[in-house]
Amino acid sequence: MTTTAARNLALGHYGETLAVRHLTQRGMVLLDRNWRCDAGEIDLVLRDGPVLVVCEVKTRSSTERGTPHEAVDEVKLARLQRLGERWRQARGIGPVDIRVDLVAVLRPRKGASVVEHIAGIG
Repeated sequence: MTTTAARNLALGHYGETLAVRHLTQRGMVLLDRNWRCDAGEIDLVLRDGPVLVVCEVKTRSSTERGTPHEAVDEVKLARLQRLGERWRQARGIGPVDIRVDLVAVLRPRKGASVVEHIAGIG
Protein backbone atom coordinates (compact mmCIF):
# COMPACT_ATOMS: atom_id res chain seq x y z
CA MET A 1 0.00 0.00 0.00
CA THR A 2 1.35 3.42 -0.90
CA THR A 3 1.82 6.13 1.69
CA THR A 4 -1.01 8.15 0.11
CA ALA A 5 -3.39 5.19 0.15
CA ALA A 6 -2.54 4.45 3.79
CA ARG A 7 -3.06 8.11 4.68
CA ASN A 8 -6.46 8.17 2.92
CA LEU A 9 -7.51 4.95 4.64
CA ALA A 10 -6.54 6.37 8.05
CA LEU A 11 -8.35 9.64 7.30
CA GLY A 12 -11.49 7.72 6.31
CA HIS A 13 -11.37 5.60 9.46
CA TYR A 14 -10.89 8.74 11.57
CA GLY A 15 -13.91 10.38 9.92
CA GLU A 16 -16.12 7.32 10.45
CA THR A 17 -15.11 7.12 14.11
CA LEU A 18 -15.93 10.81 14.58
CA ALA A 19 -19.25 10.33 12.75
CA VAL A 20 -20.24 7.38 14.98
CA ARG A 21 -19.49 9.40 18.10
CA HIS A 22 -21.39 12.43 16.76
CA LEU A 23 -24.48 10.43 15.77
CA THR A 24 -24.68 8.18 18.83
CA GLN A 25 -24.34 11.19 21.13
CA ARG A 26 -27.50 12.46 19.43
CA GLY A 27 -29.41 9.29 20.25
CA MET A 28 -28.93 7.20 17.13
CA VAL A 29 -28.06 3.52 17.54
CA LEU A 30 -25.21 2.03 15.49
CA LEU A 31 -26.26 -1.25 13.85
CA ASP A 32 -23.44 -1.89 11.39
CA ARG A 33 -20.22 -0.39 10.08
CA ASN A 34 -18.60 -0.91 6.66
CA TRP A 35 -21.22 -3.42 5.50
CA ARG A 36 -20.38 -4.84 2.08
CA CYS A 37 -22.14 -6.86 -0.57
CA ASP A 38 -21.61 -7.38 -4.29
CA ALA A 39 -23.35 -4.05 -5.01
CA GLY A 40 -21.16 -1.87 -2.81
CA GLU A 41 -20.56 -0.70 0.76
CA ILE A 42 -22.45 1.24 3.40
CA ASP A 43 -20.22 3.19 5.78
CA LEU A 44 -22.67 3.21 8.70
CA VAL A 45 -26.11 1.75 9.34
CA LEU A 46 -27.99 3.24 12.26
CA ARG A 47 -31.42 3.42 13.78
CA ASP A 48 -32.97 6.82 14.43
CA GLY A 49 -36.16 5.95 16.30
CA PRO A 50 -38.17 3.78 13.89
CA VAL A 51 -36.13 4.86 10.83
CA LEU A 52 -33.25 2.87 9.35
CA VAL A 53 -30.44 5.26 8.41
CA VAL A 54 -27.86 4.53 5.74
CA CYS A 55 -25.06 7.00 6.41
CA GLU A 56 -22.33 7.98 3.99
CA VAL A 57 -19.28 9.49 5.66
CA LYS A 58 -17.03 11.72 3.58
CA THR A 59 -13.84 12.99 5.17
CA ARG A 60 -11.52 15.55 3.63
CA SER A 61 -8.37 17.25 4.84
CA SER A 62 -9.16 20.28 2.65
CA THR A 63 -11.71 21.46 0.11
CA GLU A 64 -9.03 21.77 -2.57
CA ARG A 65 -10.65 18.95 -4.58
CA GLY A 66 -14.22 19.75 -3.55
CA THR A 67 -16.28 19.53 -0.42
CA PRO A 68 -17.39 16.24 1.11
CA HIS A 69 -20.94 17.13 0.02
CA GLU A 70 -19.95 17.24 -3.65
CA ALA A 71 -18.79 13.62 -3.48
CA VAL A 72 -22.38 12.35 -3.17
CA ASP A 73 -24.13 12.75 -6.50
CA GLU A 74 -27.44 11.31 -7.71
CA VAL A 75 -25.79 8.05 -8.82
CA LYS A 76 -24.16 7.54 -5.40
CA LEU A 77 -27.41 8.44 -3.65
CA ALA A 78 -29.40 5.89 -5.67
CA ARG A 79 -26.77 3.21 -4.90
CA LEU A 80 -27.00 3.98 -1.17
CA GLN A 81 -30.79 3.67 -1.27
CA ARG A 82 -30.50 0.26 -2.99
CA LEU A 83 -27.83 -0.84 -0.52
CA GLY A 84 -30.07 0.13 2.41
CA GLU A 85 -32.77 -2.13 1.05
CA ARG A 86 -30.25 -4.94 0.54
CA TRP A 87 -28.99 -4.54 4.13
CA ARG A 88 -32.56 -4.67 5.45
CA GLN A 89 -33.31 -7.83 3.46
CA ALA A 90 -30.01 -9.49 4.47
CA ARG A 91 -30.90 -8.91 8.14
CA GLY A 92 -34.46 -10.20 7.70
CA ILE A 93 -35.97 -6.91 8.82
CA GLY A 94 -39.49 -6.16 7.61
CA PRO A 95 -40.36 -3.01 5.65
CA VAL A 96 -39.18 0.15 7.38
CA ASP A 97 -38.56 3.72 6.36
CA ILE A 98 -35.00 4.10 5.10
CA ARG A 99 -33.26 7.46 5.12
CA VAL A 100 -29.90 8.34 3.58
CA ASP A 101 -27.77 10.75 5.61
CA LEU A 102 -24.39 12.33 5.02
CA VAL A 103 -21.78 13.13 7.61
CA ALA A 104 -19.21 15.51 6.19
CA VAL A 105 -15.96 15.72 8.13
CA LEU A 106 -13.36 18.34 7.40
CA ARG A 107 -10.04 17.63 9.11
CA PRO A 108 -7.77 20.61 8.45
CA ARG A 109 -4.03 20.44 9.09
CA LYS A 110 -4.46 22.92 11.93
CA GLY A 111 -7.39 23.31 14.27
CA ALA A 112 -10.34 21.17 15.20
CA SER A 113 -12.26 18.94 12.86
CA VAL A 114 -15.64 20.13 11.66
CA VAL A 115 -18.46 17.57 11.61
CA GLU A 116 -21.70 18.29 9.75
CA HIS A 117 -24.62 15.85 9.76
CA ILE A 118 -27.16 16.25 6.98
CA ALA A 119 -30.22 14.08 7.50
CA GLY A 120 -32.22 12.92 4.52
CA ILE A 121 -30.02 13.93 1.60
CA GLY A 122 -32.17 12.06 -0.90
